[in-house]
Amino acid sequence: MTNEEFGWLVARLDTQAANAPRAFRLKVLFISVAAYVALFLALLAILLLFSWAVVHARTHGPSRIAFAACALGLVTLPVFWVTLRTMLMRLPPPEGREIARREAPVLFDLLDKMRAKFDGPPIHHVLIDRDYNACIAQRPRWGLVGPSVNYLVVGLPFMFGQSTSEMLAIVAHEYGHICGAHGRTGAWIYRQRLLFAEVLARVESTVEASFAHMLMARALHAFFPYFSAYTFVLSRQNEYEADQASVRMAGAPAAASSLIRSSLLGDWFHRDFWSTLYRQADTRERPAFLPYKAMGTAFRMSHDEWASGDCLQAAWRRDSNADDTHPCLRDRVEALGQPAAVPQPVQRSAAATLLGAFGEQLAEEFDAAWWKEQASAWGERHRHATRSLARLRELNGAALAVLPLHELQEMALLKAEFETPQAAKPVLEHLLRQPGGPFPRASYVYGRILLGEQRREGLAHLETAARSDRHLVDDALRAGFAWLHAREGEPVALQWVDAVLEARPA
Repeated sequence: MTNEEFGWLVARLDTQAANAPRAFRLKVLFISVAAYVALFLALLAILLLFSWAVVHARTHGPSRIAFAACALGLVTLPVFWVTLRTMLMRLPPPEGREIARREAPVLFDLLDKMRAKFDGPPIHHVLIDRDYNACIAQRPRWGLVGPSVNYLVVGLPFMFGQSTSEMLAIVAHEYGHICGAHGRTGAWIYRQRLLFAEVLARVESTVEASFAHMLMARALHAFFPYFSAYTFVLSRQNEYEADQASVRMAGAPAAASSLIRSSLLGDWFHRDFWSTLYRQADTRERPAFLPYKAMGTAFRMSHDEWASGDCLQAAWRRDSNADDTHPCLRDRVEALGQPAAVPQPVQRSAAATLLGAFGEQLAEEFDAAWWKEQASAWGERHRHATRSLARLRELNGAALAVLPLHELQEMALLKAEFETPQAAKPVLEHLLRQPGGPFPRASYVYGRILLGEQRREGLAHLETAARSDRHLVDDALRAGFAWLHAREGEPVALQWVDAVLEARPA
């Protein structure tokens, strides 16, 4: 099944789920149980067949029937073993810094009140990590079966960005995923999805081992896309139900505000916060500020950048897609009956309220770990930038007309990297007019600049780069695909990629 076909199936099932949510949930549950039973019956049949052949041979002596059954059992036993091992495989626990009640009593008291309100299962472990995210992860005690161990994982950046009421709404949403029938059924179906995906991957990796492997791989390959689509839509439906847990715990306004702030601030955090920090490596041997201690201040000072009407409108225009089980922001907020509103500045962050001084301690721990990981790369980047900027000063002193081709390209690429696209553009245009081309790297950079200006002719320069330099193929195709996908849809983007690949020399 192609990505496009999967998207169409998801869209059709979305309509079914919206029109009859209870019936759709029962249908997915039936499909999951039927698939699970079929898998177990197949395994049981293999085991019984082999056992019968052995017992028959010992009781009645060798026979053609016993020999054939035994041979078939021996051929299919590897499939049995692969599936059994998969069911017993252990999922790794989530990563993060586990915290105890004595370190964050306010947070644990809040979790106790939430559990009492929902009469839900316990949260066995609370982890704080370095991501801008929050989730509850379940890990079965014995491979993919057995009672679940529940982990609450909250990113420290996330807590720095949210108000306490918004954080309460977010944690309640995640807790809603493991409460009641929705939680138990959803968790079980999620594990079935993992099981079938892993069994398919392992059987396909040994598809040539036997005829039985090939048959099972074909069966799973035909079944899994449909199973995945049904469970995907159910997961999306569960998001709306979990949002109602947010409303019960914190109220609809806080639930909607948490969704909008998470989306807008998350976009800015991943796009601008880290790039601004790493740009310091061009001029400083060490950063002027370490990230985690600075996040709270950075979020407040940048509020007007990410909490703007334009940013909200851009987020509001995004539609749900088949790449994410979360419905789009617009659909979730409207389902809560709330308007699109730019979030107000946070006066006191959830980290300050729920973690207190311990939050600052965690920030120092995470900063120390981050610098230990990044110090070498930071130093390497600083040395590269120092040499490159010195070289760029030399080249800037010469007229374009007197520079040889290799120095023209060097100058253009350095300007694109250390100055601005507009500074590099005239040098690139001058170079690309010269005889002696093509100039693949210059074409790639120029194409990216034109696409950034929303000019479609940039695709032609990416095509030149992809045809002329095999090292640029992936980057050029990725850039062109992303630009076309956002503006003209996936079919057009895929058609462009195929055309570029076909035009490349063998």
